[in-house]
Amino acid sequence: MKLAQMFRQAVPALALALAASLSVQANASAADKGANVDVRAVQNAHYEHLTRDNAVLLIVDHQVGLYTGVRDIDTLQLKHNIVGLAKAAQALKIPVIVTTTTEKMWGPMIPELQEALPGMSHIERTTVNAWEDPRVVAAVKATGRKKLIITGVSTDVCLTFPAISALADGYSTYAVVDASGAFTKEQADLGVMRMVQAGVIPVGYSNVAVEILGDNAAPEANAVYSALSMPFAGLVYNLNQYFSHK
Repeated sequence: MKLAQMFRQAVPALALALAASLSVQANASAADKGANVDVRAVQNAHYEHLTRDNAVLLIVDHQVGLYTGVRDIDTLQLKHNIVGLAKAAQALKIPVIVTTTTEKMWGPMIPELQEALPGMSHIERTTVNAWEDPRVVAAVKATGRKKLIITGVSTDVCLTFPAISALADGYSTYAVVDASGAFTKEQADLGVMRMVQAGVIPVGYSNVAVEILGDNAAPEANAVYSALSMPFAGLVYNLNQYFSHK
């Protein structure tokens, strides 16, 4: 079963279960207070879109050794997606934080990502969960942003663990599933379901960047779409260039 199919089947059921759980909690609270609670209003009260001012990107463990075990996504596609996301974040001036784990064991960051982030230092740690390293948490906190976009290898560990931990610390966390990779499809699917159950928002590398862009007339639009390198977007851009000179 494809991951996209798993999303379509699992997410609605999980959403219903979560809504039911919230409803029970809300009704219990309302009974205690003698008041009625609009659960939908509670769920939507704190939502706000990703923007240039509230988002930060955390890239976890995109290392050569770990890439050799990725099986749920083609590694060339994975490299394309993480590099595109990193470049788009830079075009949008979104803070980017990079961490690796135990490079003596798992090797250096993939060279394609190093080239996409020239001169950027990274945090090498030993903790399995990146959020358990105080330096990583401090780097995220220093940005002053509460919308945390996370990508990691592997999906079920390096992405899932910090995404859930940051959520517990009050961040809204967005897991970039197609810029992450796992060692089996089952591990990837289970990791995504675990994150969704906890309240993490699954996203794709391109839609999260386009949400931040917000307006195709923005001055960064061409740089963002070029960074994402989506074939259909390139075709549209070329047509636009052609007709703008007619």
